Amino acid sequence: MEFAFGFTVFLLIGFALGNEIFSEETIAAFNLDFENEILGGNIADSFNVMDYGAVGNGIADDSQAFIKAWKGVCGAKVGGTIATLVVPQGKTFLVNLLEFEGPCQAKSIHVQLEGTLIAPETTSWENGQTGAWINFKSVDNLILDGGGKIDGRGSNWWQPCKKTSTFGILLACNDRPGALFFHNCNGLRLKGLTHLDSPKRHIGINGCKDVVVSDLLIKAPEDSPNTDGIDISDSTNVLIQDSTIETGDDCVAINGGSSFINVTGVNCGPGHGIRKISFENILLNNVDNPIIINQFYQDKGKLRSYGLFGKASAIEVSDVTYSDIQGTSASKQAIDLNCDNVVGCTNIVMKNIHITASADAPQIYSFCNNAHGTAFDVSPKVTCLS
Repeated sequence: MEFAFGFTVFLLIGFALGNEIFSEETIAAFNLDFENEILGGNIADSFNVMDYGAVGNGIADDSQAFIKAWKGVCGAKVGGTIATLVVPQGKTFLVNLLEFEGPCQAKSIHVQLEGTLIAPETTSWENGQTGAWINFKSVDNLILDGGGKIDGRGSNWWQPCKKTSTFGILLACNDRPGALFFHNCNGLRLKGLTHLDSPKRHIGINGCKDVVVSDLLIKAPEDSPNTDGIDISDSTNVLIQDSTIETGDDCVAINGGSSFINVTGVNCGPGHGIRKISFENILLNNVDNPIIINQFYQDKGKLRSYGLFGKASAIEVSDVTYSDIQGTSASKQAIDLNCDNVVGCTNIVMKNIHITASADAPQIYSFCNNAHGTAFDVSPKVTCLS
């Protein structure tokens, strides 16, 4: 008999650049009401893909219908209002590579996805320069929401990754597309969709700011290779909340050039958790909790979940680097690495860190529990790191 356990995540990880990591005002500003946005915007024009020749039977290639509908919605001169692209419920649309590019005429583009998008089952189709199946580029204030599905049908793409040759992993394994990719889409709102079985990463966010991702279900088999839930790069002010991510790799991967990333209320697992985060060149001024990783963090009003035998179900945290940090702490506990007794934190790297006490904290110290990694020239000393 097999058991599968998910992880309920309420994760605080990183630095307080003032007295908090994310203020209530910041989170409230992120946590916008989609319905009020749309209704308050006076939707002036609606473009249904069925009116542009889409069949929606899951067999015919509907790519051209989507491209034509996008040209209509993006070019709609609706002033300061919202133009909507409708993908209707009860239909399944087979589409190849799609590139939706802005800037658009309307202040906001709303893609209302109620049907199902499916990728070709073959691995021979071209995936473009971005390495993704569905691409949005330079579309500000984009809203992509609804009760629909995006199904990458990636099982055929995964097979080469499970085979080895004389040269190791076959090249075909590395040449897989992601499912959904956003580049330079400021003010992005992504909500409510189901994302299934991407050939590689499910969602990529690159070069974006002021992004809210919420109420998503992302699923792929536990043994599906490199099927990250959400990959973030070169982006700032990104909130990911109230979602379930069950994939074969990272739940959320935060890559270079990213800052002010908040992940909260996310059920994560199977998968690797959250990795690849760097904090560097930071000046602290009388800061509460300067450095903190807390796998026991519990949101107010929500109980932490526990797995088999009463052991806590924490998300994996690894590959986190802190470097070139100096300043003062308002808290006695300047460094807090409070990692789960079962899962723990791995490959935590600290170097060139000098934190001293402010007037309100005459003595400072560090605390660590089940954290593993390395430390060089760190004050106060972190005893659990070698």
